[in-house]
Amino acid sequence: MPEINININELEPGMFVVDVTKQTGSVAIKTKGWVKTQTSIDKLQRSGVLEVSVDPSKRLSDHAPHDEPAQDNRIIAPQVCSHDPWHTKCSVEAEMKQAVKLYDEAKAIQSKAFEDIRAGRAIEVDAFKATANHFIDSVFRNQDALACIARIREKDAYLLEHSINVSILMAIFCKHLGYSRSQTEEMTTGALLHDIGKIEVPDEILNKPDKLSLDEYHIMKSHAKYSFDILLNAGFGKIACEIAGYHHERLDGSGYPYGKAADELPQHVRMAAIIDVYDALTAERVYKEGMTPIRAFKLMREGCPHHFDEVLLNRFIGCVGVYPVGTLVKLTSGKVGVIAQSNPNAPLKPTVKVFYHAKYMHYIEVQDIDLNAKKVSDELESAVKPEEFKLDLIRFFRHSMLP
Repeated sequence: MPEINININELEPGMFVVDVTKQTGSVAIKTKGWVKTQTSIDKLQRSGVLEVSVDPSKRLSDHAPHDEPAQDNRIIAPQVCSHDPWHTKCSVEAEMKQAVKLYDEAKAIQSKAFEDIRAGRAIEVDAFKATANHFIDSVFRNQDALACIARIREKDAYLLEHSINVSILMAIFCKHLGYSRSQTEEMTTGALLHDIGKIEVPDEILNKPDKLSLDEYHIMKSHAKYSFDILLNAGFGKIACEIAGYHHERLDGSGYPYGKAADELPQHVRMAAIIDVYDALTAERVYKEGMTPIRAFKLMREGCPHHFDEVLLNRFIGCVGVYPVGTLVKLTSGKVGVIAQSNPNAPLKPTVKVFYHAKYMHYIEVQDIDLNAKKVSDELESAVKPEEFKLDLIRFFRHSMLP
């Protein structure tokens, strides 16, 4: 199998590095051999390594060794399993129908939870745990299906869909970091309910399209505390409660509602903070356009190390990719389409479902283009917004991507 060049963010423990192919600075950095820990990868990043050549035919199959123990004993290290985080049990097409059903069921459960809280009833704990487990099962069958749905959403359903998307991304992130099933379940459940406290925020503040006043912002910030209390009173575990209550906290102590700092923020909270902000930045709202993933990642990198855990952010970027499944892209040929399937061995050569031509400004026959195929010369040019070409991405998704 030929060597391939990958971004340093895509490098994972267990890979075999052949050479450094791109770096910053003038001092040559040479390395060759197995990458056994995330700590080794972090050192390469700090040294200025941007891209490496790896041999995909070589992969450590034994249990991945643990990194050096974290200085912060509040960090809950994942229980590393011997698995390929990109392993799939079925095709995207085969999983898509089930994924759509799970997504719709999750929205129904969320809506019912809001109604229950308004009526003074307890939320159904088992229903949310079951939904989280269904998400995890789907992610392990083929994560691209749910990931695609999470990228293509309605502008006026943000409150419901944001929490669902954060939960899906949490399941994917946990899978890639090698968390145990029980840890993944609690983290995915906490993510699914992390914004449930917004039910206590007045609608005129929650849906206000303009900048909030100081008093309104103070009220909005209280939703995280409400979320914590709701989950705690419902009997959810510590991890889920902390994700719900602390996802707006920041490493430098500038977050809310408690002003907690790095030594008080466990790893699952740091992960939730990254995912929450990423999904919020990339979401299309009635009163604001969403960012492309690349722009969102760039903005979030500027928040390191004061707001976000830089190591975890890099791991998350490597996990979902700079062109996540569901992203609208333009190819060098001028064809426009949606990333339909990821390619972990060549992240910049996914399968794209094209349906429009930017040069001629008209729709074309829907076609899957595997950019990694030998006979294909087309390449990714950039992520684009549907508004640039007046495209109805949701309509295309319903008619062309659903089974």
